[in-house]
Amino acid sequence: MSDPAPVKVRRALISVSDKTGLVERAKRLAALGVDLVSTGGTSKALKDAGLKVRDVADLTGFPEMMDGRVKTLHPKVHGGLLFRRDLAEHRAAAEQHGIEPIDLIWINLYPFEATVQAGKGFEDCIENIDIGGPAMLRAAAKNADFVAVCTDGADVDAALTEMESGKGEVSGALRRRLAAKTYARTGAYDAAISNWYARQLGEEAGDWRAFGGHLRQTLRYGENPHQKAAVYSGPEPRKGVLTARQVQGKELSYNNINDTDAAYELVAEFDPKAAPAVAIIKHANPCGVAVGKTVLEAYREALACDRESAFGGIIAVNRPIDGASAEAMAEIFTEVVIAPGADDAALAVFAKKKNLRLLITDGLPDPLAPSTTFRTVAGGFLVQDRDVGRIKAADLKIVTKRQPTPAELNDMLFAWTVAKHVKSNAIVFAKDGVTAAIGPGQTSRVESTYVAAHKAEKARAAAGWSEVRTKGSAVASEAFFPFPDGLLGAAAAGATAVIQPGGSVNDKAVIEAADEAGLAMAFTGMRHFRH
Repeated sequence: MSDPAPVKVRRALISVSDKTGLVERAKRLAALGVDLVSTGGTSKALKDAGLKVRDVADLTGFPEMMDGRVKTLHPKVHGGLLFRRDLAEHRAAAEQHGIEPIDLIWINLYPFEATVQAGKGFEDCIENIDIGGPAMLRAAAKNADFVAVCTDGADVDAALTEMESGKGEVSGALRRRLAAKTYARTGAYDAAISNWYARQLGEEAGDWRAFGGHLRQTLRYGENPHQKAAVYSGPEPRKGVLTARQVQGKELSYNNINDTDAAYELVAEFDPKAAPAVAIIKHANPCGVAVGKTVLEAYREALACDRESAFGGIIAVNRPIDGASAEAMAEIFTEVVIAPGADDAALAVFAKKKNLRLLITDGLPDPLAPSTTFRTVAGGFLVQDRDVGRIKAADLKIVTKRQPTPAELNDMLFAWTVAKHVKSNAIVFAKDGVTAAIGPGQTSRVESTYVAAHKAEKARAAAGWSEVRTKGSAVASEAFFPFPDGLLGAAAAGATAVIQPGGSVNDKAVIEAADEAGLAMAFTGMRHFRH
């Protein structure tokens, strides 16, 4: 496929909701002798700046009507965009009907995504669905052999650079690149609308599903250096790694972003108004999680769970970080620290660690906000609601003879919250608002229990404690114990209380084993698989 010939731009149609740089770029077009055609507020802004502009209404012979819903949906607009200049019959039809060619358009769409992110109501969102804009963009992109189509100011700058360096022409190669970008932009726009509309209707699985996003950054590589990667932002208004301000440190990698997101989603489960919480993550699995009276206390307790694995990990905090906490965090190598804020003392401490990436988010993601996750499979993709399931004490069914003590009940709920964010099979021991040991991602629940117990012993030896922290702890399993062996392994490691979904055909045998071991056990009726 060879590129089409350059096209001299004689007429441009501009209609933008975001008017950043509008006047400057329009002046550059006018200086090149380009006739300007525009609509509504864009036209007024250009005229106020002293530019000569023709209103679309003058071009079409029809006024804007119906609150601006109908203004560019007209043959004199779409004909000017779509007619092929190389076909005699197209030229004849244009001449017969008084259709003038449009060689460049600059259109950014009504801010639908921003309206949704701002939490506006249904009617406001509907009114911010652009109709004429996507129609013109797609028409111009289809006819890219003759028209330059710009969806943002950067596209206009690229076209102007070529026009100003030559004969007022835009190359065929650039026009086709802009056309490809245009279809991606309108596709992402339609995806945002369709997914929002489906959520309003409570539609669980529509006949068609689309996803779209805007390029935030081309990454150095993916999970491994031989894989190419990029990160895109979507329309869902959730605080986190992609909305954060990076204060310092190297560019975030694919793995950094993935792990930091996992860490921040976990720590957001804990209400910052109730207590400071810290989560330390390595390879998307928690190494340690704790709540405390201060951020410093929570950090030290989380680190003590698995100091070895925490090296080179991610630290997430649910409250702003103070200087003393930053000093403690700076004692070991950490890839990323993410928090809602950091005081001047903390910033000064972190500034000495040049390779540490510090992210400030000014807020936490809402752990209960509905959103969608998806992952690719051969030939398609899987889609599901994000896991926002939560359990309160009143939801638990105590199935053993012994009732849990109030302290055990709190530990059970804490362990359950953490287990939701541990790769399956997951085992989490907790005591006094601190993870005592975590066994993630084994192919057998017995093995996960063994791994957790082994880590607990290593933590004891490293800290010089007289006994393992799992003694007197509560243990959470994110899915049911299929046999008593995993449960008995947890009891042998020191657990006195158990929280699990229940629902196994062997529940009776597991309950009997718990009773015999003197354990208190609760069923949640909810599972938290995380693959």
